Amino acid sequence: MKYQPQHQRHLPPALTGLLGLAGVLLIGYLVYLLPPVNERLGWRVEYAGIYLKEIIDPVPPLPSPAAVSPNIMTPTFTIIPPTSTQPIQTLTPVPTSTPSPSPTPIPGHVRLDSPAYEKEDLNNCGPAALSMNLKFFGWQGDQFTISNIIKPIRGDRNVNVEELQYYVRNYAGYLNTEYRVGGTIERLKQIIATGIPVMIEEGYKIDQKYWPKDDMWAGHYLLINGYNDETGTFLTQDVFTGPDVEVKYTDLDKRWQSFNRVYILVYPAEKETELKQVLGEDWDPDANRQNALETSRSETEADPSNVYAWFNLGSNLVYFERYEEAAAAYDTARKIGFPQRMLRYQFGPFLAYFHSLRTEDLRALTENALGRTPNSEEALLWEGWALYRIGETFQALEYFQKALDARPGYADAEYALNFVRNN
Repeated sequence: MKYQPQHQRHLPPALTGLLGLAGVLLIGYLVYLLPPVNERLGWRVEYAGIYLKEIIDPVPPLPSPAAVSPNIMTPTFTIIPPTSTQPIQTLTPVPTSTPSPSPTPIPGHVRLDSPAYEKEDLNNCGPAALSMNLKFFGWQGDQFTISNIIKPIRGDRNVNVEELQYYVRNYAGYLNTEYRVGGTIERLKQIIATGIPVMIEEGYKIDQKYWPKDDMWAGHYLLINGYNDETGTFLTQDVFTGPDVEVKYTDLDKRWQSFNRVYILVYPAEKETELKQVLGEDWDPDANRQNALETSRSETEADPSNVYAWFNLGSNLVYFERYEEAAAAYDTARKIGFPQRMLRYQFGPFLAYFHSLRTEDLRALTENALGRTPNSEEALLWEGWALYRIGETFQALEYFQKALDARPGYADAEYALNFVRNN
């Protein structure tokens, strides 16, 4: 019997091509997961994804406020408490027990040692700036030591001041931290003159558009370790731009206003008495916030078109639980138009609209924020509370869980889940 060779079966060319492409993509993905490659290419992949999404499904502009804003130029000073069991709070400026000491004259030029510079990783300017701040005092670690605790998911695009404060108080040994708002150029100089650097959060213009109509505004942390009155400049450590960057006083204040001029102090215990003297009544958080409230109100009167003045006014009113007045201030900021990424970093409007029972406005803001930042744990949380308010309990639980997934250990999301499940 003659041997007949069997014909080899060949896959169709189209299927062969698809399998080959799948193999190449799989190899590429595995290579992308390698830390050195991911660190270099991660931001490019994120950029491409955001740009493509905005072309296919653009985020609509934030709608105008649904409710008519009350007049906030002559506010009341009595808060309606959230529940009948809470006492009514009367807001008056907080007096100091002793008169503030006269400010000690400071030098016209101070330059503190610049810590070892760190370039920020993707979405990591807060931990990177804090790392340099801690290194000034001899701390051993880097931005990843910090972000592993307070920002365990690399794609998380925001770290709050409170999260930085949490890290210092729980993981930075002998160092302590405080933050205040309503700062001034003179206040920054006074702090630096005591021998410690100071961190601020500010707005700045990014170097490229992430979507076709991007306004290119973003939040940023900056470490300041010197000043020079002769040149009118601060010496800064910018985790994005580079080390030892000089910034004009006027430019810094303009960018700083968008974050209520918040400043963060990290210091050893032996410096606390001196810092209390420098801050005077602003050492008391309530008095500090009252001063910031008056500053923001004055700035709205001086320039009614200043969106940041109105936004800051709202945030300072939220601190005192004056939610309806705060919502009115935020209404004005919305009408003027605040930056597209604003709700990635600041969440006072969520509280103001929720507590003033303006659920439609709350959802308008949370949905806009999630369009820009889908993994924002704060926006996910408040979208959940808005859904709960209108009776969508199961959807609310889904959003609370999404918030917890976006930020493992997020206490507000854990509270929300427990509250809704047990009520």
